[in-house]
Amino acid sequence: MAVFLSRSEEETLRWAREYAKTLSAGDVVLLDGEMGAGKTVIAKGIAEGLGVICEVTSPTYAYINDYGGVYHFDCYRVPSEEFAERLGFSEYFEMGGVCLVEWAEHIAGLIPARAKKVTVKKCGESLREIKF
Repeated sequence: MAVFLSRSEEETLRWAREYAKTLSAGDVVLLDGEMGAGKTVIAKGIAEGLGVICEVTSPTYAYINDYGGVYHFDCYRVPSEEFAERLGFSEYFEMGGVCLVEWAEHIAGLIPARAKKVTVKKCGESLREIKF
């Protein structure tokens, strides 16, 4: 596991854009970290790195935002795996896009074994430790 120390949101975005170059169609990336750590910032950078030109926002109330083959999940409010399955979450993992999943522990049983993990940890006001 590698580690990147980011000193600003812009550095985090830049790192995420570069990380996106390592991804392929069908990849599932779990974005792990506490509330406010920067998971959505990383999702935004990855999406930009994959060519998404519209603004990437947290899908907290929609559960999933589709950016033309980049699927951004926010499972914070998902009450159960069964609920997620009824909404078709697992189908997205097989659609050939790149899935970015925040709060994946809420749907752990649906996550493919091939999933990659990025963990972001707050180490100060703007310092973040990103493990990947």
